[in-house]
Amino acid sequence: MNADDRWSMEVFVAEIDGETDAQARLAKADNRNFCGRGTAKLNPADRNVAAIGEEIAIARALSDLSHKLLHSAAVGVESMTHEKAHLHR
Repeated sequence: MNADDRWSMEVFVAEIDGETDAQARLAKADNRNFCGRGTAKLNPADRNVAAIGEEIAIARALSDLSHKLLHSAAVGVESMTHEKAHLHR
C-alpha cells in the first residue's frame, strides 16, 4: 500500500415524485471507479420528511458500493491465489 493513495467520494441525491435516488461514487487517482445506487420510496401513509428519505437512499447506495468494492477485492485475491476468496463476514 502506498501512503499517498487517495480515494475521493461523492454522493448525489435527487427526489422525483416521492422517490429518492442516491448515487455514491468512489474514485481512485488510478481511474478505478465504483458506483453504488440506492432508493427510498415514500409510503403514502407517512409524512414526507425529505431528510429521512435521503438518509435511507444514501445508506442503501453506500451498502451497494461496499458490496461492489468487496467483490472487486475478492476478484483480485482470487486472481493472485487461484483460490476462492472469503472476504464477506
